[in-house]
Amino acid sequence: MSLALERLLEGPVEDVAPGLLGLRLRTELPSGPTEVLITEVEAYAGGRDPASHAYGGQTPRNASMFGRRGTLYVYRSYGIHWCMNIVTGGPGDPSAVLLRAGRALIGADVMARRRGRATNLTDGPGKLTQALGVTGDADGSTVWDGPVRLLQGPEPRGQIIASPRVGISKAVAWPWRFVLVE
Repeated sequence: MSLALERLLEGPVEDVAPGLLGLRLRTELPSGPTEVLITEVEAYAGGRDPASHAYGGQTPRNASMFGRRGTLYVYRSYGIHWCMNIVTGGPGDPSAVLLRAGRALIGADVMARRRGRATNLTDGPGKLTQALGVTGDADGSTVWDGPVRLLQGPEPRGQIIASPRVGISKAVAWPWRFVLVE
């Protein structure tokens, strides 16, 4: 575990989320290694955020959100696509960052096989998770020693744009979606 990376996850989730832009996510699975540069995220502030899966308290589905900082919360969206979040709050604060998009760095051919197409590999939360080969089996693991690793990236080049989150019906005006425009 990198102490510097763990420190990046400390603080209010709306401050932590843009700091994840430009970091890397890596998976090493039997089907091949893959790595992306994180380019889009959304912040969800647990019990103080009506759009958060943890807003109503802990359930079997969202239990990973109540884990330690760096824990993955992986869930199915609409029963179809796996989506992946990194817990930033730690015990007692189920805040998490939804990983929405990335740019392929390693294993684009592997990602294309997993996605069944060669274009638009990682430009949405379900696509990103599928391209990296992440399923519900990763739920509850950590980005320090689990199947998905969070790694330092190059200094982000470009501009970070904040806007309202998408695909939600509550707290829709909060500007907690962050995009790295390279």
